[in-house]
Amino acid sequence: MTRPDESLIRDDDLKAKVAAERAKGTFPVLMDTLIRIQIEIQQERDAKAAEMAARQAMKPLARRRAIVREVIENEAVSPDSLKYIHSVLALCGLPYRKLPPGPNERSFERKNGRMALVVHAGELRSGTGERLPQPVPYGPKARLLLAHLSSEAVRNNSPTVEIADSLSGFMKEMGLEVRGGPRGTIQPFKDQVHALAACRMELSAWDGRNASTSVKADLFKRTQLWFSQNPDEPTLWPTTVTFSQDFYDNLKQRAMPVNVHVLRHLATSARKLDMYFWFNYRLHSLRDPLRVPWKSLAAQFGDAIARERDFRARFAIDLADIKELFPKLPVRLSDDGLHLEPAEPTVLGIPNTRLLKKS
Repeated sequence: MTRPDESLIRDDDLKAKVAAERAKGTFPVLMDTLIRIQIEIQQERDAKAAEMAARQAMKPLARRRAIVREVIENEAVSPDSLKYIHSVLALCGLPYRKLPPGPNERSFERKNGRMALVVHAGELRSGTGERLPQPVPYGPKARLLLAHLSSEAVRNNSPTVEIADSLSGFMKEMGLEVRGGPRGTIQPFKDQVHALAACRMELSAWDGRNASTSVKADLFKRTQLWFSQNPDEPTLWPTTVTFSQDFYDNLKQRAMPVNVHVLRHLATSARKLDMYFWFNYRLHSLRDPLRVPWKSLAAQFGDAIARERDFRARFAIDLADIKELFPKLPVRLSDDGLHLEPAEPTVLGIPNTRLLKKS
């Protein structure tokens, strides 16, 4: 058998082990085995060092994406790594941006196939009795909050969620800096909590002959508000919210798991979050290959992009980002639209069965 090349061992601690055994007069065959083991350890270290060097050379976004992909591929999915959203919201998302002023700014509708979501903006009453109009909830923060609040309700088997004790922790879990004050990072989340607390939702479906509305109610039936006495922080702040019974009952039946590591990576992009939710929903239900035309994709994900060619370019870039997270995701783009093949939800970091607490 060829003698191992001891010169491949470069780290001092590995060299010291070889020297110590040699000083003991270890039998040559055992000595060769020891040297081969140290060479393997050295090679493993070199590979990890090269991987770290390559990661450090990446741009920050690519580096975070590589880390998330590694976590998804190597860590077992557990209840702690899952959040939940209502499955209809995976098909019919909220607006990506604040609705512009005008006759349509108080209501938003999005259809997908034979399902639709309608969101009506509402009002909250201040401590002085003033009615404060709130916008239709929008953007990535509204989506993250819905995932957070829905998850708390599902995990605790209760429609009432403590926000004050849980929001800062959730923001940290999403990798977001927690900073108070009128210009801090918490304020935009507060604004979306207000919008969600005031809004009314309608979730509907139809089959060509019949139509049904599974939810037609305020998202929350009760909101406990706290009013700061500090003149620099006049904004009302919910400490607890209670989902309406209709929405809560429907949520328990149709809660869809999503991977918290993915939420963290996509936390700044409403479109990418919607794409991830949509792929997740499709993989739970798809049995045959599916082609989605560009027109349908634009209706689903093209909010605020007027020209189709601009939407196609944006969608292709966002899809490439998601596919870097999930290399096994069986999707491709063509001139005809998006082609999706059946696959296990595990390709998106989701278990095959829902890890829901039974009510």
